[in-house]
Amino acid sequence: MTTHPSTAPELMGRTALVTGATRGMGLAIARKLTASGANVLVNYAEDEANAARALAALAGHPGQASTFKADVTEGIDALCNEAQRRFGHLDIFVHNTSYFRPAPTLTTSPALVDRSLNVALHPLLTGAPRLAKLMAGCPGRIVAVSSTGARRVVPRYAGAGVAKAALESLVRYLAVELAGHGITVNAVAAAKVDKGDGTVPPEVAKAITARTPGGRLTTPEDVADVVSLLCADEAGWLQGQVVTVDGGLGLVAG
Repeated sequence: MTTHPSTAPELMGRTALVTGATRGMGLAIARKLTASGANVLVNYAEDEANAARALAALAGHPGQASTFKADVTEGIDALCNEAQRRFGHLDIFVHNTSYFRPAPTLTTSPALVDRSLNVALHPLLTGAPRLAKLMAGCPGRIVAVSSTGARRVVPRYAGAGVAKAALESLVRYLAVELAGHGITVNAVAAAKVDKGDGTVPPEVAKAITARTPGGRLTTPEDVADVVSLLCADEAGWLQGQVVTVDGGLGLVAG
């Protein structure tokens, strides 16, 4: 008898919490997860109108989306409480919040670095014990969104780059401690991302595209696809990895 693979979305029925998810990269990740069947709690910090637009954009997918306002840098307990109230448990947590204010390295203030570190580390570090409880009994997935600026020098990116490097280190430490609980912890690092609407100056886009083997800039959807892959059952033996999403740009010297 011939068997056929299931046509159901691969994350059908899973529950997910995505921080910073009402625009850009976060919204693309939420869209991919809902399209894959996950029910997603979309976190945002301030913009109510943006949250409403995001919710409308996520309608019509196999998975359902809902929004919740909370500043994760001040504590993740409120978000975890809401996830528990709505879902009872959590399968997926995507840490997408970051803080970036461009400045040359020599004029980057300690206050800027402190703020960048707080936003990058605090939600995941303080939230990990609670997330472990919410994911108990599930094949949990924690994915942090990083940047190739954590390992390569990007002009005017020192504050965020240092913070992303610390985040990738934290991912490795948490991966070791949570592996025994059936929870994977990994990161996705993106190159310069084209978010549309002129977010990348034309001359910069042209230079990066010319050097990228894939022949174009990275998009939020490229990153979302890899986040989704890390949430799949088949990714259960990946721990503490940083998956680079750059179309091969990092392989090219110069």
